[in-house]
Amino acid sequence: MPPPQERGQINLTAIAVILGLIVTGVWVWKRLSPDTQTSIIDQAIPIAAGTVAVGLLLLFLIRTFRRRFAQRRERDRLITAFQQEPSQSKKLDLSFALIEKNAYRAKGLDAIASELKVLWESTLRQALGDKQHRIRGMAASHLGVLQDLSVVPLLINALEDDHPYVRACAALGLGRLRATDAKPQLEQMAKEDWDQSVRSRCREALDRMP
Repeated sequence: MPPPQERGQINLTAIAVILGLIVTGVWVWKRLSPDTQTSIIDQAIPIAAGTVAVGLLLLFLIRTFRRRFAQRRERDRLITAFQQEPSQSKKLDLSFALIEKNAYRAKGLDAIASELKVLWESTLRQALGDKQHRIRGMAASHLGVLQDLSVVPLLINALEDDHPYVRACAALGLGRLRATDAKPQLEQMAKEDWDQSVRSRCREALDRMP
């Protein structure tokens, strides 16, 4: 990277070049015949505008493709690391990172979905105590990502957790699953839970259900 003084000189040069092009363009335009100016306005400008629009669309599509390709590549890297990691605690960290990288979707996780389910179920059951509320809550919300209704009873039980973060995450997981079996509990908690974030998550979950 050039030093600040050189960057300032480069910026001044760029401004001078742009101003020179503008002045030159105005000078050339004034010397064109009226018929030529009309022709440019009627034909060349729409063609140029269309070309710019197509170019911007292609640029957007290319950037979107590259971003998705990079996302899939990172997801595959995390999946490989998850499968090879012997430590359960590190596997849990990798699983959370993987779900975030995959934009909280189950697509592309088929190869490890059953292992993720077992890991998060055991975390929700065994990571007890106030100090572990965060990983317990994340496990609850991520179970909803897998779209496996067999975890609904476990998430309903998690609605009774002592920590509000876990209760809110369990509501989020049930909302992702559109688990209508949990409607009575969610409706009650949306009115009666002492924590505002829990009540809000319960209402959001109910809004996602038919």
